[in-house]
Amino acid sequence: MNTLRGQRSLFGEILDWMLAPLLLLWPMSVALTWLVAQNIANRPYDRALGEMARALSQQVSVDQGRVTFSLLPGADQVLRADEADQIYFQVLGARGEYVGGDHTLPVPREDDVPAVGDVRYRDDEVHNEAVRVAYLWVAMPGAPPNPGAASPALVQVAETLGKRSQLATEIIKGVILPQFVILPLAVLLVWLALARGIAPLNELQQRIRRRAADDLSPIDEMEAPEEVSPLVRAINDLLERLDRSLATQRRFLADAAHQLKTPLAGLRTQAEIAQREIDAGEREPEALKRSLQQIALASQRAAHMVNQLLAMARAEDRELAARVAEVRLARLATETVRDFVPRALEKRIDLGYEGPGADGETTEPQRSSVLGHALLLREMIRNLVDNALHYTPAGGTVTVRVVGDPFGQVVVLQVEDSGPGIPAAERELVFQPFYRALGTNVDGSGLGLAIVAEIARQHGASLTLDDTREGPVPEGGSPGARFTVRFAAWPADRQPHADLVAAEIAGPA
Repeated sequence: MNTLRGQRSLFGEILDWMLAPLLLLWPMSVALTWLVAQNIANRPYDRALGEMARALSQQVSVDQGRVTFSLLPGADQVLRADEADQIYFQVLGARGEYVGGDHTLPVPREDDVPAVGDVRYRDDEVHNEAVRVAYLWVAMPGAPPNPGAASPALVQVAETLGKRSQLATEIIKGVILPQFVILPLAVLLVWLALARGIAPLNELQQRIRRRAADDLSPIDEMEAPEEVSPLVRAINDLLERLDRSLATQRRFLADAAHQLKTPLAGLRTQAEIAQREIDAGEREPEALKRSLQQIALASQRAAHMVNQLLAMARAEDRELAARVAEVRLARLATETVRDFVPRALEKRIDLGYEGPGADGETTEPQRSSVLGHALLLREMIRNLVDNALHYTPAGGTVTVRVVGDPFGQVVVLQVEDSGPGIPAAERELVFQPFYRALGTNVDGSGLGLAIVAEIARQHGASLTLDDTREGPVPEGGSPGARFTVRFAAWPADRQPHADLVAAEIAGPA
């Protein structure tokens, strides 16, 4: 089941992509600020704690081979006089024996190699409370040699983390709290900046909305932002093509209305003449017969004109032309020739076909296959044959030919006649709607070759017109006309589709 997708907002998408990183980086900034604040808060207190450890190390001495530690009276109270944190200290002898201070203070790890006089720091716990410990090993110059002494004396000073946490919190507050004001302000400024940046698009939209329905003039690209200039150019190109299409339709409708006036006016005139003759009592069969013949001829011209207009509309239908499949061009040509045989016999014209299927054979059918729409291709062949029969005098010849490329690249359709031909200066004009060559005295709608050109264009085929006779024309002879349409051949490696020349899509004769 298809799911409906909401319309995307360019403004909202840009805003999301700008604010999402900002909101993602803000927690990372808080975490990094906390780590930096902890480091900044530790430095001064570690320095003070280290100085305290060095001061206590100066009170360590050796008396008769034993490590001793003594503080001045009241120094212990001064050392522990910190109101915010609890202070612990400890002195251990060379063998790790207790010398002075607090018994509960933990000792360094066993893998901690002693370095005399070097103050070190570590995090530890005393009574399940986190503390920061500064410790150093003290050399005892007056101590006698003792092979059992593995290390010098150890002095440790520990302090709880109250002041450090308080200072880190104040740093965090000083950095983070302003961000709670800056962040919403940044979001507001980003929103305002985007709104201002989108404003030219809104102005462009309003200018287009204010246009009249018949105003197809191009949009001024200089009034649009540079980023949407390709879109404006595409719209201008669409407007230009739409203007040409509407102009072509208006011209086509005007020409069609003008062309239909003549047979309809003649039909009405002949009907009025017949009516006046009947009202005047003139009932001569010959006069009435002539009027009825003229009426039939005028109605036939009007019907032919309407059929050609409908064929032209079908040829210009993009949706119809898009439904394509494999079409056997040779079969379409032979069927069309058979449909026109009675008319050719009536005019004493030799109408023939050359190409695949001419003798009823069905070998190599793929050589005449093209990709197209059978109904339109049938209409194209019908118009070419109809045009040839119109302009070929009695006793002439009309040949329809389908030639397959032995390399499988193209399929050629030719319709040639022995008529008067078309001068080179008029060969481009005959494919325009309602154009008829002068001096032929042949009645027609002027739409047949225009339909042929449109169908060839829809199928990506090339259409050329030249003389049937090559070289100089003998005195009293006719150059004739040859229409050649070259199609791209149906690829030999493709599976053939269902044949589109079935009876249900065959057009009326």
